[in-house]
Amino acid sequence: QLQLEESGGGLVQAGGSLRLSCSASGPTFTNYAMGYFRQAPGKERELVAVLTWNTRNGGMTYYGDSAKGRFTISRGNTGNTVYLQMNNVKPEDTGSYYCAANYENLLLRHPYEYAYRGPGTQVTVSA
Repeated sequence: QLQLEESGGGLVQAGGSLRLSCSASGPTFTNYAMGYFRQAPGKERELVAVLTWNTRNGGMTYYGDSAKGRFTISRGNTGNTVYLQMNNVKPEDTGSYYCAANYENLLLRHPYEYAYRGPGTQVTVSA
């Protein structure tokens, strides 16, 4: 069974940068969708960014409105790691960030549509 593990969370000042990593382990991971959702206290989990990949056409990315222009999702060279580069972070970016994945390279916008999810990593942005 595929297992996901996030890392890279922490405390950062507003305007700073942070890079999250999500590593997948388990059965071979070729065509897939992998992304990040976040949940702030008292709010629903929302999509931050998703990367879809297939061996014929490569990757495509999608960003939630709050991430556009500031965050970048990318694939590691080995294909089993996805990074989220967060730049110019804001206090409203504070929350638990969860990695999610499926074995199909379909863009899905809701966390419950992903079969595999990591335990999450906390990001706190101070003003």
